Amino acid sequence: MASGTGVTHRARRLSTKSLDEDGTRGSEGPGDGCVRSVSNGKVDAEHVISKKMQLKLKAEQMKTDLLKQFDSQFNHFVDNLIDESTTLDSSLSPFLSASVNKEQTFVAHRQTRAPPEKGKHFMSRRSLLDELFQVNHIRTIYHMFIALLILFIVSTLVMDFIDEGRLVLDFDLLVYAFGRFPIVISTWLCMFLSTLLIPYGLFLQWTLGYQASKHKVLRTVFFGALFMLFQTLGLGTAPVYTVIHFCLPPASRFIVILEQVRLMMKAHSFIRENFSRVVSTKEKNSGIQQIPQFSQYLYFLFAPTLIYRDNYPRNPTIRWSYVATKFAQVLGCLFYAYYIFVRLCIPLFRNISREPFSLKVLVLCIFNSILPGVLVLFLAFFAFLHCWLNAFAEMLQFADRMFYKDWWNSTSFANYYRTWNVVVHDWLYYYAYKDFLWLFTHRFRAAAMLSVFTVSAVVHEYVLAVCFGFFYPVLFCLFMCFGMAFNFVLHDRRKGPVWNVVMWTSLFLGQGMLVCLYSQEWYAQQHCPLPNPSFLDLLKPRSWTCRLHS
Repeated sequence: MASGTGVTHRARRLSTKSLDEDGTRGSEGPGDGCVRSVSNGKVDAEHVISKKMQLKLKAEQMKTDLLKQFDSQFNHFVDNLIDESTTLDSSLSPFLSASVNKEQTFVAHRQTRAPPEKGKHFMSRRSLLDELFQVNHIRTIYHMFIALLILFIVSTLVMDFIDEGRLVLDFDLLVYAFGRFPIVISTWLCMFLSTLLIPYGLFLQWTLGYQASKHKVLRTVFFGALFMLFQTLGLGTAPVYTVIHFCLPPASRFIVILEQVRLMMKAHSFIRENFSRVVSTKEKNSGIQQIPQFSQYLYFLFAPTLIYRDNYPRNPTIRWSYVATKFAQVLGCLFYAYYIFVRLCIPLFRNISREPFSLKVLVLCIFNSILPGVLVLFLAFFAFLHCWLNAFAEMLQFADRMFYKDWWNSTSFANYYRTWNVVVHDWLYYYAYKDFLWLFTHRFRAAAMLSVFTVSAVVHEYVLAVCFGFFYPVLFCLFMCFGMAFNFVLHDRRKGPVWNVVMWTSLFLGQGMLVCLYSQEWYAQQHCPLPNPSFLDLLKPRSWTCRLHS
């Protein structure tokens, strides 16, 4: 009896406990609309099935997120592995060739260069922002910039309505900046057709007679001189004369000059890569030379890369909706920049040259220019390096979309220079830095780095001088002085969040200085024109003396 009573009490306690637990679990999640019903100690089957379906959906979503994260991490790992392997090959080459006679190695090294397959490796991969925009938190930042654009538009319309008594929608600044556009189109067509026909024709003629020629060096020098003459006069002088002779406005000048630089870099890459292949094939006695097809060269001129290859990884289809979206974003960035200049820059600099110069005025000008400078930097990056290049890559089914890396996470300026514009960095690395090391047998690495900075600084300052119509080497000084110093001080061994803060602070100040000083010089050129300027007057900044004539 005692044992039976104990069993009965235990059964009652277990039954009560199970009912309490079922009631507690049934009361969980009152907001999900499902209330668990308990009847005779049995759980409702429909509730269990719905819970299982929810868990299955959560598991599938987690699986998709994990696969995306793994794919991104794996692609990043492979990219770093390829970069390290390329660097390792160049660093191990002296040790691997130590057993060869030094004189023979030196002669062979000077006679040939690295074949194209040892240069940049192209692979199918998406742009980083396309992957990041899949995350809602990152896409919210994009929405914040759109909201800021809407506020710029509304504030401009309201101010125009207050001042004029009507809505002003003439966009006079854009009309002025992109004026004389038919001349721009005709100039671009001449540059493109000459780059399409002349470098390919010269290379074809040189290659066809190279094997049978008894004076290979003389033949190479002759055709190389013709090519350099075309680069200097055809692509170098003619576009500059056009933009100056027809007095093209700034944005139109930027289109012509940037296309000039792009076509010159592409022509150099085509000749450089195929010259290496022809010479190395001849030395190996491997038979008939393989001349690139004309269609391959034509594709390269439109492809979003400055490194020539006969073939690139391709996507199977074209997403025309993606192309339309990217071009729409480019147009949106253009109007964004318009409102930035109208609301933040023109009111600040229109009458600044009429004020007496002081250190306080300069400092306030720089700090007031940081916001528009940084916004223009972001817009230039997003509009060109992401939207424009991705649009052309999609139309051409070009699969390698690594036009930039995560430069915003850089903790050193050395990493920032490598990741900000991968397209231009690759060209400078293989054709300026690597060729400099080849010329001096892998010595003077510091001098090679200095040469890369010099080339980049000169080209940037050349573009700004021609497009703005005056010489004011602010960007050149920032590149060669602060850029070089930061490259060695803020090197790759600097890690941690504090160095990322230092990098961003320096970048903000640099953008403020550029916008402030170039805007001051622009308005000084307008307010204080010189009737018969001498050569020294053209070199001296007008903003230094404009207040003396006001």
